[in-house]
Amino acid sequence: MYQDKRTKLYLPDGVRTRASGYGDAGASVVRRALKGFQARSGSPNEDINWNNYTLRQRSRMLYMSSPLATSAINTNRTKAVGVGLALKSSIDRETLGLSRAAAKEWQRRTEAEFRLWADRKDACDAIGMNNFDGLQQLALSSWLMSGDVFPLIKRRPPDHIRPYSLRIHLVEADRVRTPMEYGGTTYPNITNGKNPDTKNRIFDGVEVDSSGMAVAYYVHSTYPWEMTSAEDEWVRVEAYGKKAGLPNILHVMSSERPDQYRGVSYLAPAIEPVLQLNRYINSALTMALIQSYFTAWIILKDNTNEIPWGSVGGWDDLQVPDGNFGSASHPRTNPDELDMGPGTFHTLKENEDIKFGNPTMPVPGFDDFVKTFCKLIGAGLGIPYDVLVKEYNSSYSAARAALLDSWEDFRMRRKWFVDDFCQPVYEIWLAEAVARGRIIAPGFFDDPLIRAAWCSAQWIGPVQGSLDPLKEATAAVLQIQHALKTHEQVAMEMSGGDWDANVEQLGIENEKLKAAGGGADVQVTVNPKNDDKGDGDNA
Repeated sequence: MYQDKRTKLYLPDGVRTRASGYGDAGASVVRRALKGFQARSGSPNEDINWNNYTLRQRSRMLYMSSPLATSAINTNRTKAVGVGLALKSSIDRETLGLSRAAAKEWQRRTEAEFRLWADRKDACDAIGMNNFDGLQQLALSSWLMSGDVFPLIKRRPPDHIRPYSLRIHLVEADRVRTPMEYGGTTYPNITNGKNPDTKNRIFDGVEVDSSGMAVAYYVHSTYPWEMTSAEDEWVRVEAYGKKAGLPNILHVMSSERPDQYRGVSYLAPAIEPVLQLNRYINSALTMALIQSYFTAWIILKDNTNEIPWGSVGGWDDLQVPDGNFGSASHPRTNPDELDMGPGTFHTLKENEDIKFGNPTMPVPGFDDFVKTFCKLIGAGLGIPYDVLVKEYNSSYSAARAALLDSWEDFRMRRKWFVDDFCQPVYEIWLAEAVARGRIIAPGFFDDPLIRAAWCSAQWIGPVQGSLDPLKEATAAVLQIQHALKTHEQVAMEMSGGDWDANVEQLGIENEKLKAAGGGADVQVTVNPKNDDKGDGDNA
């Protein structure tokens, strides 16, 4: 008889269990490489919510102290949102039964009204600090840094300058948490709770009904550990209004697991390598700084190996008579004090000698080591090394591949952000505009299909970067000629512009040039076969 290690059962010698499939591979408990790999994964609530407080603080500190972490978040902000995603109304005119001209006029009017609200800080921001473009930039940065952000819908009385009551108040992730009276604490970070009135469970400030639907959010008046005289208040904000059905609060986040109710910081998978790399770089910088100093050590001639008394500083307040000691950049206040610095020299006293140091910087392969780590960190964050560190020293093809690869992530993140923030805010604003009669939209409040047709919109932002505009323009022309893309698609991808508006403007400009007697056509011949000549790319 023998005891099976896994089942703890006593089996006859002739009956031995044999590992198969993953049990003999990644799930093996007997392979030497995997014996110590005891991984345990719990529910999203345990793995994410219980650790989010620590992840947020570390991610923010890295953003403030590590250039690499700062670049990762700011690059996403710049590429996904840039100066702000601009509204381009694109209503479903077939469903609404409108002519092309009528639809275009409605869209133009609506975009002008939206700018009236979005361009003023005091008209769209509840605290009056940002216009809608600034709110987008702040919301996206906060989402990436903290894991999620909560745009709270507020109202203020309109006036003759600000005709809309809608205001957006961005609430940072820390302020949404489970109330203490419902079971939550700040440290240790207990995030589970229960609403005694509704019997709903609460996951880190998100109240969930029996079907798993998020129905309310708990917003605290202050941050954890904030030193303030503000009142300690909890506000339960229902996710949707009971009368109009519009959101009372939005939740900007990306999910990585089912049944997940709070987001994870974008930097979370890279916290340890970014922190260690930052420490390594700081250590190398300190060593280089020390090496740059022309420094000497004073020793006693009597071989006592003692450091002269008072030589380590602390005598700054001592008044010493004038003497022949000091520094070109930092005069000493104590004749026995030794300090290290650029251009520092000391006058020796009797029975003292001097010994020069010759430190060498013990960081061989520093550049290659840092680059390798940056590549690994960039791969984990979805940003190629070239884009992460803004270094485009490779060939045209390699640099363009890096931009294309990163652009897929930026475009995906922009889509998430539009769905969670820009489009819902626009629909809330449009409902108010229609209700106030500033925008005429028949059937808006009667039929959800009609409402969706009126609300249809696109959000135009920064376009993909171009390394060789002539080459890419030639490719776009070929795509149009072979019906692979339309003029409108190319105009939006290459400049973010409106093709119809471009044609209209060009018509006006051509008429002006014709009336002025100028405007000779210029034709440029492009040889698409002259591919990477002169850029050093042999691929």
